[in-house]
Amino acid sequence: MSGVIIAFLSIISLLTGYKFYGRKIEKLFDVNPNNKTPSYYNYDGIDYIPAKNWLILFGHHFASIAGAGPILGPVIACFYFGWLPGILWIVLGTIFIGGVHDLSSLLASIREGGKSIGEVANKVMGKRVKILFSIFVWFALILVVSVFAAATAKTLISEPKIVIPTFSLILIAIFTGILIYRVKFNQFLATIIGIALLVFSIYLGNKFPVSLNLNNPLKIWILILLLYAGIASIIPVNILLQPRDYLSSFILFFSLIYGLIGLILTNPKIQSPAFTKFSTENGPLWPMMFVIIACGAISGFHSLISSGTTSKQIENEKHAKIIGYGAMVLEAVLATVALLSVCAGLSRVEYGIFLKEKGWIVTFANGFGKITERLLENKIGFTIAVISLNAFVMTTLDSATRITRYITEEIFGDSFGVKIFKKRVISTLLILLLALSLAFGSWQKIWPIFGASNQLVAALVLIIVSCFLLSKGKKIKFTLIPAIFMLLTTISALLLKIKDFYISKNFTLFIVGILLILLAIFVVYEAIRFFKKSHVKFQ
Repeated sequence: MSGVIIAFLSIISLLTGYKFYGRKIEKLFDVNPNNKTPSYYNYDGIDYIPAKNWLILFGHHFASIAGAGPILGPVIACFYFGWLPGILWIVLGTIFIGGVHDLSSLLASIREGGKSIGEVANKVMGKRVKILFSIFVWFALILVVSVFAAATAKTLISEPKIVIPTFSLILIAIFTGILIYRVKFNQFLATIIGIALLVFSIYLGNKFPVSLNLNNPLKIWILILLLYAGIASIIPVNILLQPRDYLSSFILFFSLIYGLIGLILTNPKIQSPAFTKFSTENGPLWPMMFVIIACGAISGFHSLISSGTTSKQIENEKHAKIIGYGAMVLEAVLATVALLSVCAGLSRVEYGIFLKEKGWIVTFANGFGKITERLLENKIGFTIAVISLNAFVMTTLDSATRITRYITEEIFGDSFGVKIFKKRVISTLLILLLALSLAFGSWQKIWPIFGASNQLVAALVLIIVSCFLLSKGKKIKFTLIPAIFMLLTTISALLLKIKDFYISKNFTLFIVGILLILLAIFVVYEAIRFFKKSHVKFQ
């Protein structure tokens, strides 16, 4: 089958879902463009700052939620299970679960003054749920910060040509932010200047690759990246976060458009089987494929961005749908391009060799280079893919650090009354020290359970949002049905993982897996109590 046809049908389906199903979620929350948003009534000049334009916030939100997930998942899952289950889960999962999850968590947070989803849980389900859920999310985010710091550091070592553009973007973003917010320069012209400087930095990077000729360059890069993430998490969002992610989004948009045009010109045939087999060495198709392909269909991390940074910066409620649901749809398009890059761009033999010997980044980059070779030579496509991936990872790194700071302040500063953790610098320092200790070696031991725990967050968030809607007398079927499906999926995946951990005598992850299931049971129990207490029938 033609890769172009699959891409066309997928995009049309996603856009249709955005238009009609996204509207249903808007109506559930009574979206009103006349409502004042938290960025205005909670304005503090640091975290609560209205974005200058919805496109700036869209760029931040999309770049932050995308990360490497929508590429990593399809590249791995489609090799083991085939492209058809993968594309169906990406499209249907995004429309009926992922888009709902992202938009509803954003709107629930807006309704609660831009507070985190943990605070929303506190409001409708009580302090116990908030504390347990927030502590779990806090640990998961520290793992994300450490892993993304290590992953970015490895990329900087293996691809020295991207060092200059990676760090130049920080200075270019600050300059662009000053032009837009302080000088009140025309946004369009400021954007053109920023993009031009960014393109020039890519040229310089190719001309002058940077390598650290030191004994342990990996640790040096990790230190530098975590230092950057810490600084980025405590300065006002309009100085670095907003303009940086806004400019990064143009790299990502260009890569996406470049890939789609290359796909049309190359018109490759799918070279991988539509379906391989139900059970593989990675486990059965259900539940494992639904956990492996996470960000391209649904990801719990998205709700942390929606209720962490995005809800504090949104200028008007009418932009919630295009930012919350729309960014999820665009991420699904990215996941589709990633899937077609490896299933149509590479032969089955090449696919297997690259994946097993070179890893998923090289596999995707080579496939992307193949489907875009009609535009420019394969090597250019490879470089674009790597730079885009790095932009994704860096934006996720600084956003995750900022959100972890919010949660640190909420848990330790507010709930436990340790006032010192209300200070931005202190709470950030704690996060960086913990992330540093993991990044220097031990994150590999707990990363295997992250995929299932990430999807468990999504399931629990949908349960929390369902309780929130119920407290307002609204229909809950649009959030509760996806919540039940994701809960069954993630618990099943965790049980399979726990069995493997027990057999391999990995008792650390065995215990973590048990604790995650107990957490899920506790939240479900509290939700059932809330449903009974509310005396509102399921609608």
